[in-house]
Amino acid sequence: MKIGNGIKNSLNSKNFKLVLLFLFSLLLNFCTNSSSQNVALIEGSTMGTSYSVKIVDTKVLNSEILKYQIDSILVLVNQQMSTYINDSELSKFNTSLDTNWIKVSEELCSVINDAINIGNESNGFYDVTIGPVVNLWGFGPDFKPYKIPSPEEIKFAEDKVGISKLKADVKNSTIKKNISDLYCDLSSIAKGFGVDKVALFIEEIGYTNYMVEIGGEVRTKGKNDKNENWKIGIPTPLGNTLQKIISISEVSVATSGDYLNYFEEDGIRYSHLIDPKIGKPISHNLASVTVIYENCKIADALATTINVMGPEIGYDFALKRKLPIFMIVRKDNKFIEKVTPQFEEYIYERD
Repeated sequence: MKIGNGIKNSLNSKNFKLVLLFLFSLLLNFCTNSSSQNVALIEGSTMGTSYSVKIVDTKVLNSEILKYQIDSILVLVNQQMSTYINDSELSKFNTSLDTNWIKVSEELCSVINDAINIGNESNGFYDVTIGPVVNLWGFGPDFKPYKIPSPEEIKFAEDKVGISKLKADVKNSTIKKNISDLYCDLSSIAKGFGVDKVALFIEEIGYTNYMVEIGGEVRTKGKNDKNENWKIGIPTPLGNTLQKIISISEVSVATSGDYLNYFEEDGIRYSHLIDPKIGKPISHNLASVTVIYENCKIADALATTINVMGPEIGYDFALKRKLPIFMIVRKDNKFIEKVTPQFEEYIYERD
């Protein structure tokens, strides 16, 4: 069964990035008025998407220098964690057949350790070793969805998957694989980590009012230039407007949606979100989930975790952990909202 020319992707990655930029610019305008505060807006590209940083301070800000520094940070994150860069730390680990402990950067080791912990806590619904299956379905660096994988191909790829096959020693900054062809994909957590790295840098140089966003994942601190909490928009699954606006400060927010990257064949929709337990794209009716958490790295990973779990298991997972989450669920050709009590305090209602 060929896909190729038959692929339909009405909201492909490029178009979705443009939509996010448009919606994000609306929010920036919504949050801005005349003020004695100086505002620096730095924008650029990273990790196959766009980023935007807004810093508010009474001092004059040099956006050009800030952009250079932020770009340098994000280049380093990519060099550590990208599967699209052949000589990145992660790519070298993935292609190595060595099953001994391997010395890596503290950052890569820490992210892998967090991924392992979330994988264990979620009972395997989150699994960064799912890379071989992701690649098999054409959502990895090779982009080769020539056909729907056979059960035999899925089984072969699944045999290489398992969070228990990946180890991290944070104390010694080393990682290891239990099987030589284990492949690790950090795309569900690296963006959030990049957001955190930029945010911490901004704090280190003395700024206390900022918002950092990479591809829709956000971290905030302090107030905006109206001396209010930051207003962040959650897009609808259709991608053309905002489903909800939230008001946040001192927290991060991440959204995972099955509509962000997918293809259709013979009327069946195949999402980039793969269920590690079956080696196939998710098929439930949860369109998107937004998670609020202290840091963006964990918010990013939890959004993916809960989206893979689905509207029932995912909601119970969040409820037990008192996580603020916002779900958009498909039902009878329309979308309904489902929130935990902890999320309600962040919902912004215009006067």
